[in-house]
Amino acid sequence: MEFLADYGMFLAKAVTIVVAFAIVLALIVSSKQRGRGSDKGHIEVTKLNDTYDEYSDIIKAEVLDSAAIKLEQKLKKKKEKLLQKDKKREQKNADSKAIEEAANTPKRLFVLNFDGDIKASANGSLREEITAILGVATERDEVVVKLESGGGMVHSYGLAASQLTRITERNIPLTVCVDKVAASGGYMMACVADKIVAAPFAVLGSIGVVAQLPNFHRLLKKNDIDYEMFTAGEYKRTVTMFGENTEKGREKFTDDLEQTHVLFKAFVGEHRPAVDVDKVATGEIWYGSKALEMQLIDHIQTSDGYLWSQYPDTDIFAVEFTHKKSLPERLGIAAESSVDRLFSRWITRMQPKRWF
Repeated sequence: MEFLADYGMFLAKAVTIVVAFAIVLALIVSSKQRGRGSDKGHIEVTKLNDTYDEYSDIIKAEVLDSAAIKLEQKLKKKKEKLLQKDKKREQKNADSKAIEEAANTPKRLFVLNFDGDIKASANGSLREEITAILGVATERDEVVVKLESGGGMVHSYGLAASQLTRITERNIPLTVCVDKVAASGGYMMACVADKIVAAPFAVLGSIGVVAQLPNFHRLLKKNDIDYEMFTAGEYKRTVTMFGENTEKGREKFTDDLEQTHVLFKAFVGEHRPAVDVDKVATGEIWYGSKALEMQLIDHIQTSDGYLWSQYPDTDIFAVEFTHKKSLPERLGIAAESSVDRLFSRWITRMQPKRWF
């Protein structure tokens, strides 16, 4: 027993030393990478055709008999031989070779994901992904954005919509797919697209502007606490959380909201001219099927269904900008995610639910 106790202590010390050494080494490497600027991140590209092919092969191996599999492989080889013959025939004409290759290049479809929070934090990644795509995409290609957002800050989502405009300005077809929600700022982004595809029960619309804040003035006054704010300019601050809000300040703040709403409606009207903006810009939301009637979207389909409809005639690439994170950041994100999950779970329980 004494030997086992000594051995356990030795093992614990050894593990502690190894772990401490690994952490120090990771911090040193992370520091060097930060110094070289490599912590910004990088673009990752995944060809989804390969994933679809793999899924199909797995299912076929289970459901088809050996004779059917052999026949399919034989037909596949025959098709490949015919393609090779076509390529050899095309190479005979050296002068038109480049033109023929360009004409026979399959359409490329680039898939982006935008999961928006209140600050549209994914804006940075979206910018890098679009910049990378614009370096290679042509008018024959297409960009698909899988968008999920309930909206947020006006300026943040205005910037996100402007990023998507970079695609349409190059005459590259842009499709936005909404599986769950594209409301308020999320719909501002979606309406930039040439085509909006939404699932039957996706939430769309909420074309309106909202602002709210608590006011603690009476609480401070009750406890004999003074709050002083100094401004230069009549409307530098219209309403405040701690000072006494005036009717004039409230009217000015409401007027600012109305002006923002006017800009929002004009933006939707510019990009979706078929929509009766005055009818839909009430702040209401519509589910996919009703949104189609209101011409807020163009087609009812899930994002998976849309991508599958392009396969296998189109080369489909998922493009993602991945941020490089240091060890402290990764540890912090893990802890933050745990807290967020716990907080979100309790918020969900407390919210009223709609059943159908």
